[in-house]
Amino acid sequence: MGRVLTAVVTEIPSPTTGVWHLGPIPIRGYAMCILAGIVVAVWITQRRLRDRGGKAGQTLDVAAWAVPFGILGGRLYHVITSPQAYFGEGGHPLNALKIWEGGLGIWGAVALGLVGVWIGCRRHGISFLSFVDAAAPGVLVAQAMGRWGNYFNNEIHGSPTTLPWGLKVYEWDQQAGQAVRDAAGEPVVAGIFQPTFLYEAIFVLLLALLIVVLDRRHSFRPGQVFALYIAGYPVGRFVIELMRTDEANRILGLRVNVWVSILVFALGAFLYVHFGRRRAELDTDTSEPLEKVPTSQDVE
Repeated sequence: MGRVLTAVVTEIPSPTTGVWHLGPIPIRGYAMCILAGIVVAVWITQRRLRDRGGKAGQTLDVAAWAVPFGILGGRLYHVITSPQAYFGEGGHPLNALKIWEGGLGIWGAVALGLVGVWIGCRRHGISFLSFVDAAAPGVLVAQAMGRWGNYFNNEIHGSPTTLPWGLKVYEWDQQAGQAVRDAAGEPVVAGIFQPTFLYEAIFVLLLALLIVVLDRRHSFRPGQVFALYIAGYPVGRFVIELMRTDEANRILGLRVNVWVSILVFALGAFLYVHFGRRRAELDTDTSEPLEKVPTSQDVE
């Protein structure tokens, strides 16, 4: 029985299609994973924000700004760091608008998403640092769920492997959102590869759990929890980027995202120390409540 099981479980199958049609409406696995991640992130953030004195609906108020900015930032980062498919030989610039086909860079999503968070917090009188501290674990969970979108697109994998958890990847027609098929109608297998998308999903979930545990056991200064996210995520991403074999632009022989991981880690470490050293009397964000203090004009 054990030998039979070992012979059967030798790979992780991939979907042969990443898009389904509900009448004329295409339902894309990649988009559904991203949307599900956003919903879960909002829910987790609201629960954690409430523990910090927030009120119902505040996360949705900020998310209304953060999500569009984040999607735009993620797409811009992808297009800027991988421009060949859109502006290179044989590229189609208008394809840069087709977010539903995949291609969102987490670095750009977080960077521009923070701009949206800042705007939302300013408009609704919410402490920016308190909000991002509350949001950090939820953002990580959303990243884990978003990585499954890469699974539906048969992308983001490592080198060939014979490990029992190797990922069967098909040759993929990005336009059609499905596997290429041979003359007999069978999907063409590209090979069995390291499931780096899965490694990253597991890593960020563990990081989210670690941040939650540390946040409950330690008294962090405002901003330090988010700094843990900024410094922690690049550690796993650095290793995973070295494992990936998909096409990517390089600087000095290393993938662009490897260098970005190093820079973001340094930024996170700096922010953690910086927020930890701020004196309470100078930390205006610490003394600022989640809601603005009503003025005489507000009362009137």
